[in-house]
Amino acid sequence: MAPKPDSQSLSTATAADASSQFPIDPVFHTLKVIPYSFLRPPRLRLKFPSFSLPSPMTVFSLLLFTYFMVVSGIVYDVIVEPPGIGSTQDPATGSVRPVVFLPGRVNGQYIIEGLSSGFMFVLGGIGFVLLDLALDKNRDRSVKFSYASAGFSSILIAYVMSTLFIRIKIPGYLR
Repeated sequence: MAPKPDSQSLSTATAADASSQFPIDPVFHTLKVIPYSFLRPPRLRLKFPSFSLPSPMTVFSLLLFTYFMVVSGIVYDVIVEPPGIGSTQDPATGSVRPVVFLPGRVNGQYIIEGLSSGFMFVLGGIGFVLLDLALDKNRDRSVKFSYASAGFSSILIAYVMSTLFIRIKIPGYLR
C-alpha cells in the first residue's frame, strides 16, 4: 500500500504547479501578454449547419452504383490498366476483329467485359428488388403483376447472359 502524502509536500506541489502556469518573469509578461491585451475576439453569429438525411432512394442509388463499380472490377481496371477492348486476327481472312471478352484467362478482363458483367449483376439485383415490390399488399393487381414479370424477366436475362459470358470466357465450361 502506498504511503499517504503529507500536507506539506502537497502544498509545495500545488505552489510549483501554480508558478509554472503563471510565471512571474516581467519579460515574459511584456512579450506575451501586453501586445495582445488590446485585441479581443470578434463576436461571430454563426449558426450550426442544418444537416438533413438523404432520401432512401438516394442512398439506394449510391449503394447500387457502388455495387456496380465493385463487381465491374474498377479496382482491377485502375491497378492493371487493361485495354478497353481487345483484338484478334481472323486466320481465314487476316483481318483484325474486335474481342470483348479475354478468352482463357479467368483472372483477367477487358474494361468492357467488366462493365457488361457488372451490368448483368446489377440487372439481376434490380430484378429481385422488383420482385420484392410485387409483394406489396397496397398496390393494384396489375401493377404487382407488372413488377413481378419485369423482375422475373430481368433475373432470367441476367442469369442467361452471365452464363453466356462465362461460356465465352472459358470454352467448354458447364457442358
